[in-house]
Parts: sequence; structure tokens; C-alpha cells
Amino acid sequence: MAKARPIDGLHQDLPFAAAAALTVRVRADELFAHAAGVLDTDDIERVHDMRVATRRLRAVLEIYAACFPDAALRSVLNDVKALADGLGARRDPDVQLEDLQSFAASLNPDDGPGIDLFAARLRAEQQEGNAILARALDAATEHDLQGRLAALVAGAEEGATT
Repeated sequence: MAKARPIDGLHQDLPFAAAAALTVRVRADELFAHAAGVLDTDDIERVHDMRVATRRLRAVLEIYAACFPDAALRSVLNDVKALADGLGARRDPDVQLEDLQSFAASLNPDDGPGIDLFAARLRAEQQEGNAILARALDAATEHDLQGRLAALVAGAEEGATT
């Protein structure tokens, strides 16, 4: 799992809104940094890292909720949750396939056909999850999630200076 990026400049004397802006910017950048190649089923860790990044982002948005307009925050949180759900639809079969491969290595070779059949079903679920994830990524792009997060950050920065 990717480590959370440090939040340079975050300190106890920073105004709450400035801390919100700084933290949300880093967590949003972290989320979108994992997007490239996330639909590649050969690299399941990218999905995991992006899913964890959605959790981190949701947490900081909720912690700093007072710094953001309610309607804008609610809308962004809904889109981050939808993206996390899409990532979960893909991640679950990824994990099951990985576990099945480890389990299959300990079995009698005569069990191979049954394992292969189960693995084929899981790969089909993985492809379905990938389609769900692709739609969630498209929705995040269409709804300009990245731009709306940047707007929340800009508003919090402005609030910190007034």
C-alpha cells in the first residue's frame, strides 16, 4: 500500500481553513496520481492504492467540513464515494484471484480443472468490476471532480486569509 504523502507546511499554528486547504490539496493530488493505469488488471496494487486514497480524502473532507460550503462539499463527497465504490467493485475480485492463486499452489494437481473454472468466474467478475470502475472514472471526469476539489481548496485558502 502506498504511504500517505506528507503534508508539508502543516503545523499547529496554521489557521484551520489553511490547514484544510493544504491537506485536501495533498490528498486530492494523491488520489489522482493513482489514476493512470488503474484499469490495468495486471497491476492490482494501483487499484488498492487509489481506493485507500479515496478513504483518506473522504476523511479529511469530513474533518474539515466546516471550511467548505455544504452543498459543494456534499456533492464532492458523493462523487468521491462513487469512485470508491467503483474501485471496490474491481478490488474485490482482484484480491480473490490473488488468494485463489496462492491456495491453488497448495492443492493436488487433480484439482486444477475446478480451480481453473473458479478462476475464470473471478476473472469475469474482475472484468465487470473494471467496467464499473471505468464508468466511475468517466463520471469523475465528466463531473470535474478534480476541478471541484481545487475550488474547495481555493475557497478554504481565501477563507484563511480573511
